Amino acid sequence: MKVEDINTVLVVGSGNMGQQIGFQCAVSGLDVVLYDISAEMLEKAMDRVGKLAKTYMAGGRITEAQAVEALERITTETDRKKAGKNADLISESIPEDPDLKGKTFAAFNDICPDRTLFTTNTSSLLPSMFAAATGRPDRFAALHFHDTRFTNIVDIMPHTGTSPETLALIEAFAKKIGQVAIVLKKESNGYVFNAMLMTLLESAQTLAAKGVASVEDVDRSWMGVMHTLVGPFGIMDSIGIDTVYKITDYWAKKTENPQQAANAQFLKRYVDRGDLGVKTGRGFYDYPNPDFQKPGFIAGETNKAAG
Repeated sequence: MKVEDINTVLVVGSGNMGQQIGFQCAVSGLDVVLYDISAEMLEKAMDRVGKLAKTYMAGGRITEAQAVEALERITTETDRKKAGKNADLISESIPEDPDLKGKTFAAFNDICPDRTLFTTNTSSLLPSMFAAATGRPDRFAALHFHDTRFTNIVDIMPHTGTSPETLALIEAFAKKIGQVAIVLKKESNGYVFNAMLMTLLESAQTLAAKGVASVEDVDRSWMGVMHTLVGPFGIMDSIGIDTVYKITDYWAKKTENPQQAANAQFLKRYVDRGDLGVKTGRGFYDYPNPDFQKPGFIAGETNKAAG
């Protein structure tokens, strides 16, 4: 298969990243099938995709006509067989559980054509953890997106069984949809940027979980010194606190690290309340107008972060 033959992308998982990946593919002229387990989830996802289209328009990246055309290229599906029967490439963005990912890919392996490339958008796992379960390890690698609203950098991480042809084709696909690929030479947890980011987020969680500093003061410190527009807890709100929790909890159990376990419990309080960040309107901060975006935040002149 050549990159010109990739015309239909199946996005498995309609959460924040699935929405962004699907819309970026549609904006690039591809047909997109957005798959999830319930019609209600897909309805909410498409509402958010519509808002994402407005964000792209507001930034001057696309016209209203292009947004309409892109949205028309996206269809939703809860039937796995219908979703996968014509897919040229799968982009998977489901919870960070290697067993769940492996089972999901195995199910689509029985449905999708032999030509279909399988890619995972995992943030913290290694593709080798579930490559065999995909049923086509030679046609499988990680293709990891960051927030498409702000960057077009993607990571491509092969495992030892990824064929050179597959790696080249995924890199060409990334370019086709307007992305700049960082191709890793070997597997490494967290890719490049995320490996650095995860260390930052873990440090921030530890400071707050130990009661060393408040959520707000951790962000004020980072933003004030580094002159950034957002701090680590604002970043976690954007990612989704539930996603950050699942990653933290997974590695806490994997490594039996007591501080990571404490950090997971700190995050779990927010998850249990349903305060997941930007997508729910409340997380460490309240949205759409979080305190860290207000004048005077770094000087400590705004209200305290949501707690």
